[in-house]
Amino acid sequence: MNRLLLCTDLDRTLVPNGIHPESEAARKIFSALVETDEVKLAYVSGRDKRLIQQGIRDYELPTPDFAIADVGASIYHIDGDIWQRWHTWDEQISKDWQGYSGETLHGLLKHIPLLRLQEPEKQSTYKLSYYLPLKENHETVMLETEKCLQVKQIKANLIWSVDEEKNIGLLDILPASANKLHAIMFLIQQSGFSYQETIFAGDSGNDLDVLLSPLQSILVANASNDVRHVLQAKSVHQRSKIYLAHGDFLVMNGNYSAGILEGIAYYRPDMTALIEGLES
Repeated sequence: MNRLLLCTDLDRTLVPNGIHPESEAARKIFSALVETDEVKLAYVSGRDKRLIQQGIRDYELPTPDFAIADVGASIYHIDGDIWQRWHTWDEQISKDWQGYSGETLHGLLKHIPLLRLQEPEKQSTYKLSYYLPLKENHETVMLETEKCLQVKQIKANLIWSVDEEKNIGLLDILPASANKLHAIMFLIQQSGFSYQETIFAGDSGNDLDVLLSPLQSILVANASNDVRHVLQAKSVHQRSKIYLAHGDFLVMNGNYSAGILEGIAYYRPDMTALIEGLES
């Protein structure tokens, strides 16, 4: 059996904190699968290190081998209780911001009234995060933000997503070279996996760069409608590496970890018997 690098988003992908129900046994089976020798696990999240660790405790999740945090702005290699940050990644992405940090970058954008700074724990050195009301035109606000940054020759990656539970828009600003896709590609190179041995699972707007990449990807059944509309507008070729979970595997609903397991079985039929054996 070939090995697998499983990269998954947390909130509303693996973590069942959305409005949809979770299949009862799904997380238990998921945890057992990633404990096998064939699988290496990476969490790919907008959360920072501390909030990822909190999510692991709160939802009794398995400890991953790697963590891509802050929407791709930081990467950690994990060995037991030791989380080792990869500073080579920091060095790569820091050049885009011309010496600015998230805190100092905020000073350039204070005059944009619709941008409301998220809580301190949701900020990091190379991630600046705002709330934006859904009734507003987020594309116009993002364009104004980009113009402000370009004046200072700052190369930035602006990521729009929606927190459906709180009914609020989310805008993350990262170095241009920092996003989930680039971080996963860096992880693949550093860990010695191939694209064919890698699967990603996601649900929201900040996962689109990976979902529309050549990587094998899973969209869980509870994914946001915004993401579904974006994917439906793409060509068949662009959607060719995306599996849409719909809930027919192991009599589960395809939401959250059930959708991840369903997608793994689709891409890796050699693992289906292993997953089915973990159900009992």
